[in-house]
Amino acid sequence: MVARVGTVAFQGVEVLDVDVQVQVARGMPAFRIVGLPDKAVAESRERVRAALSAMGLALPARRITVNLSPADLLKEGSHFDLPIALGLLTAMDVVPADALDSYAALGELALDGAVAPVAGALPAAIHAAAGGRGLVCPAPCGGEAAWAGDTEIVAAPSLLAFVNHVKGTQILSRPEPVAANDAATIPDLRDIKGQESAKRVLEVAAAGGHNLLMCGPPGAGKSMLAARLPGLLPAMDAHEMLEVSIVQSVAGLLAGRGLTNRRPFRDPHHSASPAAMVGGGIRAQPGEISLAHNGVLFLDELPEFPRPVLESLRQPLEVGRVTVARANGHVTYPARFQLVAAMNPCKCGHFGDPAQGCSRAPGCARDYQARLSGPFLDRIDLRIEVPAVEAADLALPPPAEGTEEVAARVAAVREIQRGRFRDASAGAVRNNATMDGELLERLAAPDAAGARLLTEATARLRLTARGYHRVLRVARTLADLDGAGGVGRLHVAEALSYRQMAGVS
Repeated sequence: MVARVGTVAFQGVEVLDVDVQVQVARGMPAFRIVGLPDKAVAESRERVRAALSAMGLALPARRITVNLSPADLLKEGSHFDLPIALGLLTAMDVVPADALDSYAALGELALDGAVAPVAGALPAAIHAAAGGRGLVCPAPCGGEAAWAGDTEIVAAPSLLAFVNHVKGTQILSRPEPVAANDAATIPDLRDIKGQESAKRVLEVAAAGGHNLLMCGPPGAGKSMLAARLPGLLPAMDAHEMLEVSIVQSVAGLLAGRGLTNRRPFRDPHHSASPAAMVGGGIRAQPGEISLAHNGVLFLDELPEFPRPVLESLRQPLEVGRVTVARANGHVTYPARFQLVAAMNPCKCGHFGDPAQGCSRAPGCARDYQARLSGPFLDRIDLRIEVPAVEAADLALPPPAEGTEEVAARVAAVREIQRGRFRDASAGAVRNNATMDGELLERLAAPDAAGARLLTEATARLRLTARGYHRVLRVARTLADLDGAGGVGRLHVAEALSYRQMAGVS
């Protein structure tokens, strides 16, 4: 007899069916797992043996073979423990043969038989629901898996509890969807005194989803401004929440925490490797750009990041996804993020400051800023200088307008964009920053005066075609903030002013 239990394997955010086949046959006692298992799966033998022993059961003195089909698909992770154990219990007639026909299962077993949380419960539940099956998962993952809809979710705290549930001696109720506790205080724009121009640009970036680079001396408030951007962004809709949560679930960041409608904010240190940034490693895990999907990626001290790391961002910034290539396959993750970066004007940070000065000017600034390539900078819509804050500004009372007021204007502009792109059947386009092609030419075309200014500026500033289109996107956002139906000359002029920055071309 061969017992079968369904489970899943993950390739990025893609979920693949795996059939766990367990055979207990005559022969020398052995316990083998085949089907291209990795080290974690191979070690399932000992965890399963100990979990059964905790239930008062011993493995039969026979030849036990566990086949993970399809055999040519690499099986990674400890979540195969539970389906292997359930397959064994079925083969040993402890669990009825048909009890698991309509379920997929995943979970890691502790030595005492408890079912420990694993990554990927949410995408596994969605996949099971699409196939008309239920899901057996660890109890801490139940609140995550319950977001998959009306499919049956059995959140088992232990192997024994699930066996009793199947036999009817214990009932495991369906878990309720869990939402993350977002009670943490959001930093307020009122905390920043002065920097009115930078606040204006931050509002433009939030309203249109534009990438932003801030350059200024140490202590000017660049990091404070970046930290307040998530508070200006509108809450995610259901589709965006699902996209973000699936990536976080695959990365193992969701178990026990629940789903959130707050946009991600990731701020990796400048020592991050290319694999940490774009994804990779032995199991091709999602990187920072995917964990920032539908949110903000903040890179402080931008020129201090290794050149290969920054260059690896160029393609994801354009296409909104990243493909991690490995010898045994390709894994694709979503990566539609908003880049916000900050940098000093030079290594010492005082270039252009008449009070302190830079002892190696202008070579210090030139060498420092040369670490950023032209093609990388060309993908940043807004570039601004953030000057040092004057003592007179610090003595002023807090500004009258804070995050709540600016966020309300941003939400109104985003609502205009949603209606515009919904009417235009724009597909994946959700904000002005992602407009392209015919849609951009039709919705962001400036008036005659604006078109003349843009043509002249393109020649004078030697803008690339990408830079030309990014100016149009920013101008469209500026027009939306003004409540204008079309893009005018003033909008184009302001957008052009954000393409040039002293010392950064």
